[in-house]
Amino acid sequence: MLSAVDHAEPVPSDRNRPVLALGEALVDFIVSDGANALELASAFVARIGGAPANVTVALRRLGLRSKFVGVVGDDPFGDRIRATLDAEHVDVSGLRVTSDFDTTVAFAWKDAAGDGHFELFRGADAALSGQDVERAELGQASTLVIGSVALAASPSRRSIEHAVEIANTLSIPVCFDVNLRPTLWPTPEAAKMACLPLVARCRLLKLSLDDARGLLQPDVQPEAVVEHFALAPAVGSTVGPRMVVLTDGNRGCWYQSAAGAGVKHMPAFSVNAVEPTGAGDAFTAGLLHRLIQSGFSELDDDDVRYAAAAGALATTRHGALDGLPTETILNQFLAERDAG
Repeated sequence: MLSAVDHAEPVPSDRNRPVLALGEALVDFIVSDGANALELASAFVARIGGAPANVTVALRRLGLRSKFVGVVGDDPFGDRIRATLDAEHVDVSGLRVTSDFDTTVAFAWKDAAGDGHFELFRGADAALSGQDVERAELGQASTLVIGSVALAASPSRRSIEHAVEIANTLSIPVCFDVNLRPTLWPTPEAAKMACLPLVARCRLLKLSLDDARGLLQPDVQPEAVVEHFALAPAVGSTVGPRMVVLTDGNRGCWYQSAAGAGVKHMPAFSVNAVEPTGAGDAFTAGLLHRLIQSGFSELDDDDVRYAAAAGALATTRHGALDGLPTETILNQFLAERDAG
């Protein structure tokens, strides 16, 4: 269990310090023949993925330094992951290679409604250790990014919890980008028990409506989710009120930066979407890009609109990485929408 700790005064985020993402890097086998169910698919394309790794690439393309800490296998897929992240100028000094496990793989597809689905087969990513966290130089980071996939296995779960403890102690903002994959958990209650303590210790909570319904009730509505998590007390965090953003694909997103501020809705941008893989990670990176520049002072409409644009652009290309926009492309997209 996580324990409450005493904290120093908050340290403003600095865009010259790297964002540190901790968790899984993997290879996605993405359905490429148009099948809207995995059992119907006959063709796949292999691409680099894993939400924390995707976020580090997205941040680099937006002009921020980033560092990825995780574990891959001593195999061709592990080599490909390292080479890809390195080519994107992500700091991979915290990426450990192990011969004990194969690199984690996943299958990704979209259903008839266009929503993304994933089936993971765990491998090396679950071997993330406390030593990996200690070597990560978390004290040099501007922000810590974590997700829920690493919480579904050991020793990676305890390692993530340890990293959050360190970040809270150092008053480094924690971004919890929930990616609840039901097939990874023995029961829904197990997922709740792992995720909710970290929700209480994060500065920025980003989750989808499906994620929220897995943590709360199956029929909960977006506004109620945002209100619930924004009002829930923070434990051991002094870096400000929790910011909550809930996404729901082409139905837009709902958000609130502080208790009592009211829940707002941001419509999704209309684009020629071809694949949703990576859209949520681009959205998260867009939010962090804005918040780091403001020192996490508050979450405003322009921040969320920027993130929504990043997420929309990510859907216009195949794979988790190809559609991640650069800062120039993203600013041009927003300028065109403003002019139109």
